[in-house]
Amino acid sequence: MRNIDVCLSSEGTEVILATSSDEKHPPENIIDGNPETFWTTTGMFPQEFIICFHKHVRIERLLIQSYFVRTLRIEKSTSKEPVDFEQWIERDLVHTEGQLQNEEIMVHDGHATYLRFIIVSAFDHFASVHSVSAEGIADSNLS
Repeated sequence: MRNIDVCLSSEGTEVILATSSDEKHPPENIIDGNPETFWTTTGMFPQEFIICFHKHVRIERLLIQSYFVRTLRIEKSTSKEPVDFEQWIERDLVHTEGQLQNEEIMVHDGHATYLRFIIVSAFDHFASVHSVSAEGIADSNLS
């Protein structure tokens, strides 16, 4: 099987929770595949969002495009419900004035049904996430 972006809404993936929402920049923009759209925080940190794959996936590479994110923590769960998250990755991102942060992460043990992204801190009062891409394969449906 070849790898696909299992994080796209066109693959059935959803953002099921976000701690902040702006009607012009909703959390669904993170996974819509459109580079012109984004989700923005509304101040105060930490902020988080949870992505549901609606199936078991095996992720090999993550690519996160963001702006003003300082520390990002990613947790994963293999449960049928969004519970029992375990810390998976934590990164301090580099501030890139005037351009998107492109954080590529090659991962191990990338089995998940849910991913929780926690913006622990930011370089400004607001931060944005433009896209999350997760290259991998769908292992099986939830049953």
